[in-house]
Amino acid sequence: MQPLRVALDDRAYDIHIGTGLLDDVAPILPFVKKAGVAVVTNETVAPLYLSRLAAALRQAGVAVIEIVLPDGEAYKDWPTLNRIFDVLLEQHAERSTTLIALGGGVIGDMTGFAAACYQRGVPFIQIPTTLLSQVDSSVGGKTAINHPRGKNMIGAFYQPKLVLADLDTLDTLPDRELAAGLAEVIKYGLIRDPEFLVWLEANMTRLLARDKGALAYAVRRSCEHKAEVVAADEKEAGERALLNLGHTFGHAIETGLGYGEWLHGEAVAAGTMMAAELSRRLGWLGESDVQRIEALFRAAGLPVCGPDLGAERYLELMSHDKKVQDGRLRLVLLERLGRAVLSDAAPEAEIRAAIAARVAA
Repeated sequence: MQPLRVALDDRAYDIHIGTGLLDDVAPILPFVKKAGVAVVTNETVAPLYLSRLAAALRQAGVAVIEIVLPDGEAYKDWPTLNRIFDVLLEQHAERSTTLIALGGGVIGDMTGFAAACYQRGVPFIQIPTTLLSQVDSSVGGKTAINHPRGKNMIGAFYQPKLVLADLDTLDTLPDRELAAGLAEVIKYGLIRDPEFLVWLEANMTRLLARDKGALAYAVRRSCEHKAEVVAADEKEAGERALLNLGHTFGHAIETGLGYGEWLHGEAVAAGTMMAAELSRRLGWLGESDVQRIEALFRAAGLPVCGPDLGAERYLELMSHDKKVQDGRLRLVLLERLGRAVLSDAAPEAEIRAAIAARVAA
């Protein structure tokens, strides 16, 4: 497939989507200097793909530092981030050393944040190996770690030089992780692409069966939307916030349960149902619309209700959301299927009611 371009003037970059990309390092080489690269991955991905990528790079004459972190959202924190810096300093990595993120969203976020900080900024490349990271987190330059009081609250906007999404890596993805990625795919249909929503309803079985043609189409369509939105609103001053449908509720679930208890996509699915229920209560969606969204999440094998943390706990956690402005909670809601809005007009009583309607009994 032809690469997609994220149009950010002098920081523009390409997204390559296809198969066999780990064996072809040619797109990487223009962004590698004499100092070589440091590949950051985790204990799950390393046995699958690290030696393959490192061998291809070394065969091309590139010096490779390997950094393997523990796996999981629970390790998206300062101590684990410091493990990246420890190795970079021990190995005398320079300002021209390129960091490569080989893994899912956690590895991508942490490697990007490390790249933004190390020697005040070094180049980095995203090689996402999960569906969620291929369609969402690897594109757009959001990098961060978690804090016990809030998800992704400490980080930086720092764009990669290149994104390589090798669809072959999805062959080894656990079913639960694949489903979690579909939550972010479904999001694009809900917020801005009703035709894609119809396609997803017709092709969910193919996606779950890992049909390469269906996956290629879903990943590319999702990345087209992400690239377009990021180019228009890189720092999330307006339209980019709409990509966070379900995330304010979902981040509350992740933080409230403890990071890693639910996968990010699972929390987003349940959070999206809360946002849909609130949109219905405001008179924007009909009951049939909510049922349609629920049916699609169920077809993907995703939860449609969140854990019962209590409305007070949800609201307290949501008050730390990055979209809070002037003390007012702003939520991404649906005016209709295919059109999202950012609103601070929902009465607290309705937010509480929407949460109560969408927690597990």
